[in-house]
Amino acid sequence: MSKALETERAIAVLNQIMEAELAGVVRYTHYAMMVYGHNRIPIVGWLREQATEGLTHAQRAGELITLLGGHPSLKIGALLETHQHGIEAILRESLEHETQAKALYYELLEIAHGSSVLLEEYAREMICEEELHADEVDKMLRKPGDMKVYAQA
Repeated sequence: MSKALETERAIAVLNQIMEAELAGVVRYTHYAMMVYGHNRIPIVGWLREQATEGLTHAQRAGELITLLGGHPSLKIGALLETHQHGIEAILRESLEHETQAKALYYELLEIAHGSSVLLEEYAREMICEEELHADEVDKMLRKPGDMKVYAQA
């Protein structure tokens, strides 16, 4: 027998997810404009892909909010301009942003556990995506030939 879903709590976390993902859209779009140097083209392309992915994630969260009878937020998550635009600084900020987003998905998973397979599966899928993304950023932060995980360096 499953427990009742704490709908209001789930909607609140989904709104936080939506706001965080929208902040990611702005963040990655900004980062893409601030990249200079001979590696600019592939890095800008990757950052723009992350912005597009963030918008898709925000839209999915919003659809789940309305599915649950809630009202999607018009807010956007916190945006901190660090004025650090080197590739390594951008990647470190990206890793921090993705870690915060992943924590929200874990919170949603906890709320949904045993009460909504739909929300559980959504949260698990998004956690997997965030972990793979964080792994990709971690690998980009490593020096060539360095096998040690950056976050543990």
